[in-house]
Amino acid sequence: METSLSDTSRGAAGTGGRPQDGRPIASLAEVCGAYDAIFCDVWGVVHNGVVKHPAAEAALTAARQRGIKVVLLTNSPRPAAGVVAQLDMMDLSRDCYDAIVTSGDATRALIADVAGPVFHIGPERDYDLFEGIDVELVGETDAAAVIVTGLNNDEVETPEDYAGLLARLQALGLPMICANPDIVVHRGERLIPCSGALARDYEAIGGTVRLAGKPHRPIYDVASRIVDIASPSRVLAIGDGLMTDVKGANDFGPDALLITDGIHGEELAASESATQTVAAVLRERGLTARYFMAALT
Repeated sequence: METSLSDTSRGAAGTGGRPQDGRPIASLAEVCGAYDAIFCDVWGVVHNGVVKHPAAEAALTAARQRGIKVVLLTNSPRPAAGVVAQLDMMDLSRDCYDAIVTSGDATRALIADVAGPVFHIGPERDYDLFEGIDVELVGETDAAAVIVTGLNNDEVETPEDYAGLLARLQALGLPMICANPDIVVHRGERLIPCSGALARDYEAIGGTVRLAGKPHRPIYDVASRIVDIASPSRVLAIGDGLMTDVKGANDFGPDALLITDGIHGEELAASESATQTVAAVLRERGLTARYFMAALT
C-alpha cells in the first residue's frame, strides 16, 4: 500500500489519525511537547560511528528536562550495556537519555528459544550477546541455527565474501537469527555493511530469517515497557533510516521525525525542494513521516 504525506487517516502506516504532513522543522523543541516519550535512533542521529553529534545530545537533554522520556533505540547487535560503554567513550552525556534498547536485547530472547547449539557469524566484540544465555557456540555443521551479528571484519569484507558460506548454511536448512537488520551504517564518511545485508542475501537464496530489531515490533515493545508508555500515539520516533526507523514507526504507531542528512543523505538532497524530495522518496516506499529535518537539533 502506498501512502502520501498528506494522508490524514491512520491507515496501515498512519499514526493515530494525526496528519502526516512531512513538515520541515528547525528544532526538536518545536514539536516534542506533544509527546510523552521519544524513541531515538543512535547511529546516524546521535553519532556517526566515530564522534557524537553535540546538537543532538543537547536537543535530547532539553527534551528530558521538559519531562519527556527518551529511549535510544538502536539496531546494535550488542546488549545495552555494551552500547552505553561505547557512548561513554564518545563522551555522550547520560543526561540525554533514560534508557537504551538494542536489537541485541530483543534478539537474546529469540536465541534463548533455539533448541540446540548455534553457529555465530560476526566479530568477537559481539560475544557479549550470548552472555547469560544457556546456548553453545559450535561450527556450522553441528548447529541448529545461525546467529549473525555482523561481518567478521567489516573493515575489509563485503557481503559478497559470504556467498559460499550462506549457500552451505541454506543447504543445511539452518534458520538465521539476525541481530541487526541494518544493511549499512556510516562509520565516519564511509559506509560499512551490517548483518542485515547477510540476512537479505540469505533470504534471497531461500533461507529462513528472523529479526527483532527495527523495523520489527519486538524492539518497540521492549522500549514501551521500559518507559511505561501505553499508547504509541504519545511517542515520537526519530531516525535516519527509511526502512528501519520510519517503517518501524509506521508499523508500530508513533509519529516519525526523519533525519535527512543521514544514511539517505544523497538521495534526500537530490532536489532543490527538500519537502518535495522527502515526499517523493517516502511515497515511493509507501512510508509517512510527520516531520523532517537535516540533523537533530
